[in-house]
Amino acid sequence: MPEGALSAHACDLLVMPEGHPWSLMAFWFSGSREAAPDIQIASAHLARSGESWSPAYYAVGRQDLGFGSTRLGNPVSWLDDQGRVHLFVVTTGLGGWAAARIVHLRQRDMQSIAQPHGFEVQQVLPLSWLWNYSHLVRSNPLPLSDGGMVLPAYFEMGHPSFPVALRFDADGNMRSIIRMAQSHQMIQPALLPLSDTRWLALARDASPQRRIHVSQTKDAGAHWQDAPNLDLPNPDSSLAALRLPDGTLVLAHNNTSEGRHVLDLSTSLDGLHWQYVTTVARGEIGTEYSYPSLEWVNEQLWLSYTDQRHQIAWQRFSVVAQKP
Repeated sequence: MPEGALSAHACDLLVMPEGHPWSLMAFWFSGSREAAPDIQIASAHLARSGESWSPAYYAVGRQDLGFGSTRLGNPVSWLDDQGRVHLFVVTTGLGGWAAARIVHLRQRDMQSIAQPHGFEVQQVLPLSWLWNYSHLVRSNPLPLSDGGMVLPAYFEMGHPSFPVALRFDADGNMRSIIRMAQSHQMIQPALLPLSDTRWLALARDASPQRRIHVSQTKDAGAHWQDAPNLDLPNPDSSLAALRLPDGTLVLAHNNTSEGRHVLDLSTSLDGLHWQYVTTVARGEIGTEYSYPSLEWVNEQLWLSYTDQRHQIAWQRFSVVAQKP
């Protein structure tokens, strides 16, 4: 944690390229409490030859944006083909998270990534006619074969709320936005590729149904259709999904319909039928282990998550491939 920080939430893991001295970076928001004016985007890195994280520092603060902002949150990172780290950060002015905008930042130069406040604004993403309000990010982008990526985002201003897919080219320029579902109250989508053209979006349930919502595309994101909910509970909480190199699908989720006191790992071969594997963290009702992030590094599965809103925790797993 940065010195003096009392609160931490919404960590995002980023895999660094082969040959880089770091294997992983982590970004999260931290300060005195969520939505406080002193909240900034914190960062730390894990040396490739080490077993411990670097001291945490602030990578982005409100002063780095160049315009008025009252709070920051939900950093999402992306490494482009040129080795540059991009950050997508939720920021608000007047109003709460429902009046948020997504700001795209990029490291200033190749050295600045290791320095506090080493990012510069590229743009506020042009997503809506109302001052670009009411769009947020949370989950990792899906890399594309052309060097670009698809960033899952969502519109949230009361009802309706729904997921959208933002497509970027290899230089980090946004090229399109498409709605990913007709269903409402479906937020914080996580993209899960089943093949080059068939992807799933697994989403947090903001409705009374309390089930993980699903939408799907069969043409690499050109068109999306709603799909039946998973037979897995969701307590209106963020989840993380990842496809491993052997094709195994992994899901980190609060496996309960109420509360965030249980965080589990489940696996699947088709993205629709899931098998419980292990409990990552469990506490009394009212405790919180939430907002997971998953990455595959050095032939192992890495997981980070919010621990009681006071710190970021991580775990590392060896993986045994499932049999069909």
